[in-house]
Amino acid sequence: MKTRRGFTLIELLVVIAIISVLIGLLLPAVQRVREAAARAQCKNNLKQIGLALHSYHDRMNGFPPAYFSNLTPGTQASDPGGDCTWNEIGPGWGWGAFLLNDLEQNNLFQSIRFDLDIKAPANAVARVMTLKVYICPSEPRPDPFMTVDASGAPLVLVAHSSYVGMNGAPNGVTSDAFDNNGAFLRNMRLQMKDISDGLSNTLFIGERCTAMSNTTWVGAVLGTVVPDLKYKDLGDQLANAEGDAALVLAHGSTSHLPNNPLVLDADATSSFHTQGVNFLFGDGSVQSIHSGIDPFVYQALCTRNGGEAIASNW
Repeated sequence: MKTRRGFTLIELLVVIAIISVLIGLLLPAVQRVREAAARAQCKNNLKQIGLALHSYHDRMNGFPPAYFSNLTPGTQASDPGGDCTWNEIGPGWGWGAFLLNDLEQNNLFQSIRFDLDIKAPANAVARVMTLKVYICPSEPRPDPFMTVDASGAPLVLVAHSSYVGMNGAPNGVTSDAFDNNGAFLRNMRLQMKDISDGLSNTLFIGERCTAMSNTTWVGAVLGTVVPDLKYKDLGDQLANAEGDAALVLAHGSTSHLPNNPLVLDADATSSFHTQGVNFLFGDGSVQSIHSGIDPFVYQALCTRNGGEAIASNW
């Protein structure tokens, strides 16, 4: 009777090596497919937000404000240090909250006490509600996060969001949330006629990932700062933090391009996508923009009324 010959150790090692090589070739392809799907879902989220913005405009005769906050009576718009958020007294609800009815989140909208501060106990459940439409699938930290004050002391948990309203260029949102030249301003409900550069030439919503800073759909939480997560040390994060407006707003400029590793500000745009940052334009279209874009074109796209001539093939 013949006996079967088994694998030798060398043959077994060769087979294992071949399998390892095949797995090594397959994994990057799987990761690329997964990222492509995540990028497509992120774009779909932005398209839904675009439809909601136009629905809101039809209902309210204007787009929602970046966020709404009463101001201390008799105070100037900005303090000598250029902080326009210094005299806010709340409540702080943001554009993402105002859009809830138009995103089929009527029950959540009805549960919010818009007359009360975001931090009020009555809003404890609503402010931590995670909404899929506001989360990019490539974001590894989509859970609610703790807001902090300038000393780093914790305030309240709020739901995470991957998307921010575009406040303009080149000035930052801490100093100019109320008077910048973008599509979203504090306490202002802009109309289509105010976007004189054209809806197809104006960025409305962009991405920001947690590699840069935390953002929320809830609003500009009174008393918070937005630590700059590009720094590893907590002291440096707080020293370079932005005001509460950066929780819902972003700005751009020739030196603040999307996904540019040299940009350290907490109020710019960024994503975990390898192809760039996804943006919603005022006309409802969605495009990816990477750091290789012409800096002057990007700055022009960030403004609503700059009067710049922009080539269609940028």
